[in-house]
Amino acid sequence: MPINKTDISYLNLAFEKARLNLGNTGDNPSVGCVITKNGAVISSASTEYKKGRPHAEFKALMKKINFKNSTLYSTLEPCSHYGETPPCTNLIISKKIKKVIYPLLDYDKRVFGKTQKILKRKNIQVGIFKKYKKAKDFYQSYYLKKIKCLPLLDARIAISKDLFTIDKKNKNITNFQSRTLSQYFRTNYSHLLTTSKTLNKDNPIMNCRILGLKDMSPDIIIIDRFFRIKKNLKIFNENRKRTFYLIITRNNQKKYKYFSKIKNLKIIKISKLESKNDFENLLKLFYHKGFNRIIVETGITLINLLRKYKLINNMYVYQSNRLLSINGLNKINNLHLKNQKKINIYLYGDKVFKLKLKNYV
Repeated sequence: MPINKTDISYLNLAFEKARLNLGNTGDNPSVGCVITKNGAVISSASTEYKKGRPHAEFKALMKKINFKNSTLYSTLEPCSHYGETPPCTNLIISKKIKKVIYPLLDYDKRVFGKTQKILKRKNIQVGIFKKYKKAKDFYQSYYLKKIKCLPLLDARIAISKDLFTIDKKNKNITNFQSRTLSQYFRTNYSHLLTTSKTLNKDNPIMNCRILGLKDMSPDIIIIDRFFRIKKNLKIFNENRKRTFYLIITRNNQKKYKYFSKIKNLKIIKISKLESKNDFENLLKLFYHKGFNRIIVETGITLINLLRKYKLINNMYVYQSNRLLSINGLNKINNLHLKNQKKINIYLYGDKVFKLKLKNYV
């Protein structure tokens, strides 16, 4: 079935719906669904926040509307298998949908490519728009989870115009707009990974403080090999429901006793964290715990190490318009920002780049 410009515009809208809960739908991918009839949108939905079900298609089709001869747009192949809920294809058929359009086959082996066959047997037209480039990038974490059994690991850093990561005179390198954008990006991840060194030095909260999105702050993973984390940090006193994971390789009985009393904090002891293989094992541990999307926010030492081990998938670089010169510390090299993709958003002089370090899909 041919795909026209109108179809693409509705797919774009469906992806905007999916983006609302990206990183916050549990084990299931965040999907957006838009249903149109006679040239107008009659229903839309996204995958349920946190729980991951009901699916977007189910939610959109459960509204009391006559869906006969309508067109359903989904960001991912609708499910066709029985899991914890019946397949969305059953509801699509019963509601007498005329056309179904999506850009990507589901990486779940129980679904992959089967939906089209089921719907066509019921005389429902199916369009798979494989040229829609945004889809594979959007579902990179879902691909890693289903095919590689790994979580997505992205990183964020802030640098000056002359590539320094620390300003000796000011706490922040970038401006308010850049910092607000980075807070919004945090909501697209289930977990934020940092180190005890970063927390001890800066005492940050590492949440999202944007009105309406405060409850979407990611859970926190803290790498603290030698149990050097300070007590009474701000991040633990924040009055929000977040879970903390403290990764240690060496125990300290006094600190263990203190931190084990902190609500929603889990201490995980591993044997060592020194080589690439150790970090790969840690990522596998995160995968088995259901961590799907992780953003790294810490000092340049760990980020450079993860880059060296080729474990980071995407790196977001926020660049200030200020030159630090003699006031700058920890210069980062080999970014080659002139050749990188700049995200098209106005930040009052600052810039943000997306470096795609790995491409699985």
